[in-house]
Amino acid sequence: MIDRRTMLAAAAALGAGSALPRPALAAALSVKSGTGPVPAFPKDFLWGAATAGHQVEGNNVNADIWLMENVKPTTFAEPSGDAANSFELWRTDLDLVKGLGLNTYRFSLEWARIEPQPGQFSIAMLDHYKAMIEGCRERGIAPMVTFNHFTTPRWFAGQGGWHHPDAPSLFARYCDRAARHLAGGISRATTLNEPNLAGLLGELLPGDLVAADKATQEAAARAMGSDRFSAGSSLYVADPARFRANQIAGHKAGRAAIKAVRGDLPVGVSLAMMDDQAVGPNSLRDAMRERFYGEWLRAAQADDFVGVQNYERKVWSSKGLLPAPSDARRNTMGAEVWPGSLAGAVRHAHAVAKVPVIVTEHGVGTDDDTIRAWLIPAALRELKVAIDEGVPVLGYVHWSLIDNFEWLFGYRIHFGLHTLDRQTFRRTAKPSAAVLADIARRNSL
Repeated sequence: MIDRRTMLAAAAALGAGSALPRPALAAALSVKSGTGPVPAFPKDFLWGAATAGHQVEGNNVNADIWLMENVKPTTFAEPSGDAANSFELWRTDLDLVKGLGLNTYRFSLEWARIEPQPGQFSIAMLDHYKAMIEGCRERGIAPMVTFNHFTTPRWFAGQGGWHHPDAPSLFARYCDRAARHLAGGISRATTLNEPNLAGLLGELLPGDLVAADKATQEAAARAMGSDRFSAGSSLYVADPARFRANQIAGHKAGRAAIKAVRGDLPVGVSLAMMDDQAVGPNSLRDAMRERFYGEWLRAAQADDFVGVQNYERKVWSSKGLLPAPSDARRNTMGAEVWPGSLAGAVRHAHAVAKVPVIVTEHGVGTDDDTIRAWLIPAALRELKVAIDEGVPVLGYVHWSLIDNFEWLFGYRIHFGLHTLDRQTFRRTAKPSAAVLADIARRNSL
């Protein structure tokens, strides 16, 4: 899947030895923290936590990824199954958000539930998401809704997914129908989640993983009896240029469809962004920024905001990616955890998109919750420095509310503020949840 977790492997695959002397490298990678007291965050700042439908709802049987999880061969470590059973337990999840003193909950609609067959829209499923939106409002929580968080209906994938020439108009049709049922209660909407890496990860990952993903898609095509199966988020993309162009067109058409229903609803797109840093002469940083974010940040210039989703940094020399310091804190995948990366990504996003920024995801995949408890205030301190510099940041939404299904990796990697018992579905707060709650309640570090 094209997501933040796969990017961890990408960073490792791109790593190159540094030509810099070790002291120079250490200086280049050092944290430049703000000093002195940090005043309160702006009034009406959004404090939230996030989930995504397929990762928590469970039994999303009409989705492209459900099929890919259950064919052979498959790249998935395990199927999603019941996930966190949030399709039934969404009220429990909203109570968790409220209990932390957060004022925002980011969640996604499942296109595959709402439109299980082409042109067949489920009123029952639309009513389900309407109840969630109303449940947020009843608890004083602003519902931030993603219309498409990676997964697409299997019929959409079975006709070529985002490769198909009708993909943008089909997505716009879905956005129109969902917006007419739901937009009245939504506080902010994003069309797509992390579309900017589509077709690019194949350049970064080991060839066998991309080949395995291609084999999984081919198995799914056979299961559907179709010529091509292209999931909404794939490592292997047959025609990256077409896939990306159709997603950008889909974003624009989807945004227009939502705005046609409710013109005052803020609409944006969420992008996966590293904090790319330059070291030495002729650094590759600017070229990498353009390759991974450029066209999407420019597309976001017409949006009401841009969502930034950040988990780490990349430091580029003229030869490639530099390794992290040997003493760096690391996540489950072995990548560096560096608190300054969020502010760096936010600064670049605003510099290009020139619209307000919402941190729609930030967190760390680790079983060591002390790292998460350290990261949250450290990253927020750096973010507040960027705000004080004039970057218009509207809010911070942590990934994720609960441990959940992390795509290719199954349930092995844990991003949650709460643990998940997969047998009883009990959620239990981690100490880091209290750290975020304390900051959110005070609106200040």
